[in-house]
Amino acid sequence: MPLTISINQNCSYTVKIETTCTKGAETSDHVSLRFGDVDSHDVTVRHLNSKHVRRVDKIGTTVLDDVPRRPFQACSIDEFQVEGPCVESTVCYLYLKHIGKDNWRPGRVQVHVAGKPGFSSLPFYFRRFVPEHVWHGDDMCDTQVTPFGIRHTRKVLSKKPKTRSP
Repeated sequence: MPLTISINQNCSYTVKIETTCTKGAETSDHVSLRFGDVDSHDVTVRHLNSKHVRRVDKIGTTVLDDVPRRPFQACSIDEFQVEGPCVESTVCYLYLKHIGKDNWRPGRVQVHVAGKPGFSSLPFYFRRFVPEHVWHGDDMCDTQVTPFGIRHTRKVLSKKPKTRSP
């Protein structure tokens, strides 16, 4: 009997996002999230606000309350449950985008992969206001620690080859 592999398999992720305590750090804007692994298994979540599950304490273990609250308030950590394509190695890049007029200053973001703790990300630190309407974050997939600091492998996006007309 042949083995059938499902290409469209989805996985569950828990995303914890901390908003800093800086004055004006909170937002009610739409926030989107994009993350993935070294092989570019990409998970994009638009309107992350609608995936909000709960607010947790600073240690990240205790639910503060079960009353629904707006996410991304100053000095808070929010937890989101998302579904998307499965990563096949550790989550190593993460980008955030917000659309609206508020300034938003996240502190750190971490992605936990359900059933595969070894694929969960290290924390991604922002601690700065996220520009509007652009993906903003870090790609730590192709890094190497050297005596002079962290070296990132330069990525070159291929251009379409030019076609010659006869």
